[in-house]
Amino acid sequence: MTGKTSKRSSKSLEKVGIKKQYLKSKPICRVTFRLSKELAPEAKDVVIVGEFNKWNNEANLMKRLKDGDFTVTLELETGREYRFKYLIDGHRWENDQHADRYEQNIYGTDDSVVVV
Repeated sequence: MTGKTSKRSSKSLEKVGIKKQYLKSKPICRVTFRLSKELAPEAKDVVIVGEFNKWNNEANLMKRLKDGDFTVTLELETGREYRFKYLIDGHRWENDQHADRYEQNIYGTDDSVVVV
C-alpha cells in the first residue's frame, strides 16, 4: 500500500509545477506553468501575470484541464528572470509552489520567480 501512495505522490508532483523546454533554434524557452486544483479548488478563471506580460491581468488566461488543474505555456526569452503570480477569479493572488525562488515585492508579499 505504501508503494501505491508513493507512486501516486510522485506522479502528482510530475504533472504540477513548471516545465522548461529550451529551443535550439533561438534564445527562447517554452515554459509550461501548471497550478494545482488544490490551490484553487473553486476557481472559475486563473490568469498568470508577471513581468513577461507587463502584469496584464487579461493577457494569459490559463486553461482548466479535465483534472481541475490550470495550465498555460509561454515562450520566454532566455537569460532572464521573470517575477510572476497567479490571479484567481480576479481577486486572489497565489504564488507557484514550484518557482525557482521568491522575491519580496513593494507590497510586502512575495512574487514567484522563474529563471530561464
